[in-house]
Amino acid sequence: MLVLSVSLILMAGIAWFFVDTIRHSHEGPSDDVLANRRTSAIWGLTAFGVVISVASLWSWPHAVSAADDVVTVNATGGQWYWDIDVEEVPAGRTVVFNAHTEDVNHGLGIYGPDGRLHIQVQAMPGYVNQIEYVFDEPGLYQVLCMEFCGIAHHDMIAEFTVVAN
Repeated sequence: MLVLSVSLILMAGIAWFFVDTIRHSHEGPSDDVLANRRTSAIWGLTAFGVVISVASLWSWPHAVSAADDVVTVNATGGQWYWDIDVEEVPAGRTVVFNAHTEDVNHGLGIYGPDGRLHIQVQAMPGYVNQIEYVFDEPGLYQVLCMEFCGIAHHDMIAEFTVVAN
């Protein structure tokens, strides 16, 4: 809701600027005055946009940690399987998933013991997409494919266990 509100306010401000410029263009100021107003407004809006972008993306939610205590899990998708290179991950530690595929696009979705989706990332041929997560609750987690990939899509299930430290 906050993003929508800020977006609407910014759109209204930009619309006001253009309406005000058009309104004042009929009053007859010189072309130099209008050009200076436009140039100042463009630079001001550009600076404002950069500040807003940096502030909102500073703690990007998909930034991958480089800490020493990170657990790395390689997840390879294929028609119609997931190959996960670990069976257990510790609770309370950052886990980085390296998702890739050998054939077509797959969506790696990790569901908790309660059936709730915790994280998801796209797995694509030729790319390794990374996503990190900290599992707080021990239990059996399932990796499911979230993008229809063919006739046995529903059989793409792998499991791993989150264990308490």
